[in-house]
Amino acid sequence: MSNIAKLESKELEVSGKNYMSWMIDVKMHLLSMGIPNSIYENNECSAQEKVKAQVFICKHINEILRFDYLDITNPSILWNRLKEKFDHQKEVIRPNSRDEWRTLRFQYIKKVNEYNLSLVSCKFTKYYELNACLLDVEQNNEFLMNNHEFHPTRSVALPKGNDTNTDAHQNNTLGRGHGHDRG
Repeated sequence: MSNIAKLESKELEVSGKNYMSWMIDVKMHLLSMGIPNSIYENNECSAQEKVKAQVFICKHINEILRFDYLDITNPSILWNRLKEKFDHQKEVIRPNSRDEWRTLRFQYIKKVNEYNLSLVSCKFTKYYELNACLLDVEQNNEFLMNNHEFHPTRSVALPKGNDTNTDAHQNNTLGRGHGHDRG
């Protein structure tokens, strides 16, 4: 079990940019090991449980961080120090994520509203009717995608191979077999 936990958990980077996901992973692994309270202050864990938690946390932090916190032997103190150092990322990441989501949402609002309106207007009473409609839509989508692959947007149309010049006088040339002037 400990080998699986080691493979699935990533180590905390020195920059702390993966702190949020690392913190959740560590909490889940400590829970699976039966020692989730070992990282909290005033816990009633045995010395052996505290050592297990300390070893697990130390194995999953960057070597530089491990060296920085080498003198700390209590997992709750180590946990709190790491939290003090990196927990501010919630305030940094959340606003950026919200702004990106708002931008994305409003960028496609017209298309989304059109889609929602068309979806609401489609009422199927039988499952097979819905399934048939979705299959048609999927086939049309595949056709459009294939067509786009062969003729991408803004591509130049291919010249027609068998076109003949129908207005010979406009181009100052005469079509084949129509010439009277041989000279």
